[in-house]
Amino acid sequence: MPPRPCPCGLPEPFDACCGRYLGETGSAAPTAEALMRSRYTAFARGDVDHLLRTWHPATRPTNLTLDPAIRWTQLEVLDRVGGGLLDSDGVVEFRAHHREGQQTGVLHERSRFVREAGRWFYRDGSVR
Repeated sequence: MPPRPCPCGLPEPFDACCGRYLGETGSAAPTAEALMRSRYTAFARGDVDHLLRTWHPATRPTNLTLDPAIRWTQLEVLDRVGGGLLDSDGVVEFRAHHREGQQTGVLHERSRFVREAGRWFYRDGSVR
């Protein structure tokens, strides 16, 4: 059986891509974009723990419930500002495509990330 592709859209298999950042023993994403891609993958896979763990404590909700009717189908990264290996903050703009029943939609967001103690966190985002 061939390896499962990563939901984030990169050509690597899930385990070699976002899978290494998910789960309690997942490693820290090296860039803001890698964290954003892993968060998209977490939405696609229903991994609420990863979403909460990677959300900055200043803006993290106390709980999070994902809608099981929404199926995330494609991620497009449109822009990156900062968010590299030596940065302390970064911005990633993306479009996340989804389907709910026969309806399709797109979430277009410009997300802000911060790095603290060597780990990237999702801070907040503005929907476009």
